[in-house]
Amino acid sequence: MKKISLGTEDFKEMIDHQYYYIDKSEWILTALYDKVSLFTRPRRFGKTLNMSMLYYFLSNKEKQNAYLFQNLKINQHEEMKRYQNQYPVISLSLKDMKYDQFSMQIEYYSILFSRILRQFPEIYRHDVFNQSQFNRYLNHQSSLVELSESLLNLCIALQEYYHQKVILLIDEYDVPLQTAYTYGYYDQMVQFLSHLFGSALKTNPALEKGIMTGCLRIAKESIFTGLNNFRVYSIFDESSATDFGFTKDEVHALLCDYGIEDQMNTIKEWYDGYRFGKEDIYNPWSVLNYVDDQTRGNDQPHLYWANTSGNDIIRKYLQNATSQIREEFNQLILGKTIKKDILEELTYPEMDDLRHIYSFLLFTGYLKCIQIESPHGYVLQIPNHEIKTIYQQFFIEWFSNQVMTYRPSFQKALLEGDVLEARKILNLLLARSISYFDYNENFYHGFCLGLLQDLHVKSNRESGMGRYDIAIIPHDFDDYVILIECKISNSLKKLKTMSQEGLHQIERTQYIEDFKLDGFSHFYLYGIAFYQKSCYISMTSI
Repeated sequence: MKKISLGTEDFKEMIDHQYYYIDKSEWILTALYDKVSLFTRPRRFGKTLNMSMLYYFLSNKEKQNAYLFQNLKINQHEEMKRYQNQYPVISLSLKDMKYDQFSMQIEYYSILFSRILRQFPEIYRHDVFNQSQFNRYLNHQSSLVELSESLLNLCIALQEYYHQKVILLIDEYDVPLQTAYTYGYYDQMVQFLSHLFGSALKTNPALEKGIMTGCLRIAKESIFTGLNNFRVYSIFDESSATDFGFTKDEVHALLCDYGIEDQMNTIKEWYDGYRFGKEDIYNPWSVLNYVDDQTRGNDQPHLYWANTSGNDIIRKYLQNATSQIREEFNQLILGKTIKKDILEELTYPEMDDLRHIYSFLLFTGYLKCIQIESPHGYVLQIPNHEIKTIYQQFFIEWFSNQVMTYRPSFQKALLEGDVLEARKILNLLLARSISYFDYNENFYHGFCLGLLQDLHVKSNRESGMGRYDIAIIPHDFDDYVILIECKISNSLKKLKTMSQEGLHQIERTQYIEDFKLDGFSHFYLYGIAFYQKSCYISMTSI
């Protein structure tokens, strides 16, 4: 049984170590079809491994590794042999350009390019590269302008040396843009990348083909201005639908190989549901993690994809969401669909506009499109249980923060007997909750207890002739003991009546008697009735 390797992104290592590999080599056919192409997929869907595969297939420095493809599907395509190991290839990954300052990003790019140069000592020895400029690149002493022309200059030098045009691979091209947007130097990064990509992909006489990958299709007007020979293979493209991620048949074969084919339904519920072209696609990272866990005796599904990288933009969207957006997510989490206008091209600043939240979530894998009803009208749905649970966690985190924010003012209102202010705060918080919460007695009881943290609270204790729901015990005998009885109403109309019933229950069962025996003489009695996202509070004092 082959070992499952999690996170291996080097194709040669994957094959040489005989790790479990699902053959995606026919992607090479699509990757080489256009002059310049961009493939967009969510994170952890195999983009980097595919780009590594492409490098080993094309690079004239990897002829000794041609055996890697002997048992793969691409080897059946005789017409592709004319490409194999025939080109100088520049392979650049920008996935780690995540520094919070522009100067640090440029410094890191300078290091990356220096590493690439060291792969081609021949161009230095044979004087096809300006030696002083070569040394500046090598020693991280280049100006910003020189760095922005670095890929172009290297392509020209390689063509002059090999008498063969160059193939340029750029993996995760949009990571520096997302980082720059997050940390506030977006315009500077756009200017740098526009020149870097433009000179290398548009005005480069030494370019044979350019292939890029990323999560998002950034608008041409942002960094690809004037790039007319440019083809984007997005999640809607049918010709590349199965090149990233796993198909149903591939997952079934994987499970059979490990003797756990009975887990197919679980994997489908948790990790299926993505839609590329017309194909249903499984999340490869989550599937492999699940199978690996199964082989180690861990048989419960987990949120593997949630922990692969930061979700800061998603968190920002959901925390700043309007009441309408929160209600739409109510519907999505409940398994329903929504119809939204989608923009296939975006710039990161446009993502500040909450109208574009669904475009971003669709292309980054947090939603799927099940139907296109008009040129921009898309019917959207949460793809699977894993993503649903991620949303739930985000909203629980956000709701907990809301509770924490309003906790002091709610406690103040209760302790001062300000029933109107207490009711307003509870109704505001309930309105901001989401509908997948089970609106039962346990939920409301826990909700109230969460608002009363830091006070001396007792819950569900015997007193008088029954058990009170919640009691707040003061530190001083001259302060008020607060007793709370929670009730669930079956309609909005009966809220007030039910809250008064809660109040009468406190009086009828004489909950206060044990506290009087302890020496307390002042009491606020609250009956709180709940119905879904609404409440009513009745109060009396003794």
